[in-house]
Amino acid sequence: MTLEKHAVICPVHKTMMVIGKRWTALIIRDLVSGTKRFCQLEQSLEGISPKMLSQRLHELEAHGILKREVFPEVPVRVEYSLTAKGRDLKKVVDSMAVWGTKWD
Repeated sequence: MTLEKHAVICPVHKTMMVIGKRWTALIIRDLVSGTKRFCQLEQSLEGISPKMLSQRLHELEAHGILKREVFPEVPVRVEYSLTAKGRDLKKVVDSMAVWGTKWD
């Protein structure tokens, strides 16, 4: 007889699975202030490679945290903005900033 394991994921663990990767919280921090283009994000995240930024943006889009809007222009313009789910993470990022300031 095999017992099935029903894993209950802790809410903190679940959140960290979405935003805990390197650069992810900083991307969210930058998008909280409004829509950004790829180059704007790349400039504000000093040290991130274009490949890593692209990967993190795709992951956040897959999680429903941000939306990617493509404008059919020459050259093509792509903008990134937070969804309602992503904007809800503002509280988390703000709390991280408060903690980081307090314990710096």
